[in-house]
Amino acid sequence: MINSVWSHAQNDRSSDKLNIVYIMTDDHSYQTISAYGGELTKLAPTPNLDRLAKKGMLFQRAFVENSLSTPSRACLMTGLYSHQNGQRTLFGMVDTTKTFVSEILQQNGYQTAVVGKWHMRCEPKGFDYYQILFDQGAYYNPEFKSKETGGKYIRREGYATTLTTDYAINFLEHRNNSKPFCLFVHHKAPHRNWMPESKYLHLYEDVEFPYPDTFDDDYSTRCEPAHSQQMEIDKCMTIVYDLKVNQLKDTEPYSKEWNAKGMQLSLNRMNPSERQQWEAAYVKRYEDFQKKQPVGQDLKRWKYQEYLKDYLRCIKSVDDEVGRLLDYLEKHDLMKNTVIVYTSDQGFYMGEHGWFDKRFMYEESFRTPLIIYYPEKKKNSKCKALVQNIDYAPTILDVAGIAKPDYMVGNSLVPLLKGRIPNEWRSDIYYHYYDFPAQHQVRRHDGVRDNRYKLIHFYDAKKKHLNCDELYDLQKDPNELNNLYGDIKYKKIQDRLQKRLDSYRIELKVDEY
Repeated sequence: MINSVWSHAQNDRSSDKLNIVYIMTDDHSYQTISAYGGELTKLAPTPNLDRLAKKGMLFQRAFVENSLSTPSRACLMTGLYSHQNGQRTLFGMVDTTKTFVSEILQQNGYQTAVVGKWHMRCEPKGFDYYQILFDQGAYYNPEFKSKETGGKYIRREGYATTLTTDYAINFLEHRNNSKPFCLFVHHKAPHRNWMPESKYLHLYEDVEFPYPDTFDDDYSTRCEPAHSQQMEIDKCMTIVYDLKVNQLKDTEPYSKEWNAKGMQLSLNRMNPSERQQWEAAYVKRYEDFQKKQPVGQDLKRWKYQEYLKDYLRCIKSVDDEVGRLLDYLEKHDLMKNTVIVYTSDQGFYMGEHGWFDKRFMYEESFRTPLIIYYPEKKKNSKCKALVQNIDYAPTILDVAGIAKPDYMVGNSLVPLLKGRIPNEWRSDIYYHYYDFPAQHQVRRHDGVRDNRYKLIHFYDAKKKHLNCDELYDLQKDPNELNNLYGDIKYKKIQDRLQKRLDSYRIELKVDEY
């Protein structure tokens, strides 16, 4: 039971302003939401996310401006690109002199809350209520901090996905009902290392998931960064930490794998019952690994299957908790005046190109799920307009009836939600990734994407070792296997995109590329 310091109002007198519930997961791929279709979702459906999509709008071309967790969160809070808000890299620091969207809402009479993953190196500002996870957050029995804990993170018993929803509902139960509210629900799941809830440890146990068409991509036409990354399932996904074969922790070479000790620390968080259930479930994986002793392509396929099972088990819990929150909103008659957003902080690779993780401007990382329910508007609709996470803060403000500050660079999605694409709507989007050298070793790059083509420029910040480009025709080559840069048949398209990329750099005052 979660205790509240809030006084509960008896009647809802929140005027005619719309409430906002913004749900964001960490590393959730659009490929694993059944409303988007695809082979994976036939075997692992997401009924509650589909339920939300049927009530609202499914965005088919939603993207991020920098495919990395903390920069994405800073973009949400500020409505600015990474180089504008200061949070370019995972361990950078957002410019706290920038005004957060939560502060603007609060100043305009909204009650504000954030629960779950914060993951920025600053205190939440502009929030009446918060319960935030320590750092990335643990899956089992994680620590949370609130305004009442004196700056300390306090261990809570339970599973992170469930606890985050508990705190969201606690806020709703004890909010000031005379005010409209904006609630940010930021789940830790399904972030690496994909630790499923106890009740789902055996889910999909006998399922064999399909392999993506690009699973054995050799990057033959791509620039050096596609070859030098450290995201390959066969080479970089660990046996102990990622795949939980922790019985091998004292056996070479696995004891020296990256973060092998991290798996043990995660297990040590569990209570005796949780630990018993966990070990009973994963001993089967250990036995299977010992029996098969896979190597080469067999090892790559074995890792992929076990990775997907754990990832999708985490998604099952997310889907459950989205359903629980929707049930609450429906039961308390809040659907009629509440906008609900579901998205992720970026996309994720589910074996495409042989990879896991994100970071690249290729579609699976660059593109993110986005579902929005807007009361009294067209249901079960789809939108193909190019949208980006720089649009989320302006959209939240528009929903609240607040004018967008001039400095915010995105556009409100409200016209799209009402079924209209404005004539002046963007025809392309800009992307920029900065976090190199860093884990996974994805090189710095920026680029531009329109409705059909994509131009990517990889560079070295010191202008010494790397300067290469890639061009894709996404209509003919949706898997981005054939780099057309330098192809004379695409010269006009290449020149047009290069001109647009140059103009973005000038207009946005980009200081490295």
